[in-house]
Amino acid sequence: MALNKNNSEAATREQVKQEKKTREKRKRIRVRLIPIWLRIIVVVILLAASIVLGAMFGYAVMGGGEAKDIFEKSTWTHITDLVNKE
Repeated sequence: MALNKNNSEAATREQVKQEKKTREKRKRIRVRLIPIWLRIIVVVILLAASIVLGAMFGYAVMGGGEAKDIFEKSTWTHITDLVNKE
C-alpha cells in the first residue's frame, strides 16, 4: 500500500505542476484605463496646482496680502529678502 500511496502522491504532484503551467498560460493581460505616462503628468499638474494654491492661501489669508500678488516678481524678491535677512 505504501507504494500505491507514493504513486498517487506523485501523480497529484504532476497534476499540480500541470495546473500551474496552464494557469500561467491563461493569465489575463491587464489593460490600464489610464496609461502610466498620463498618470505622471496628472500628478505633476496636481503638485504644481497645490503649490500655487498653497502660496496664494498663505500670502492672502495668513499674510494679509492680495492672492494675485504671488505672481509678481517683486513679491518673491521681498519674501527672499525677509528669509535671507542678515
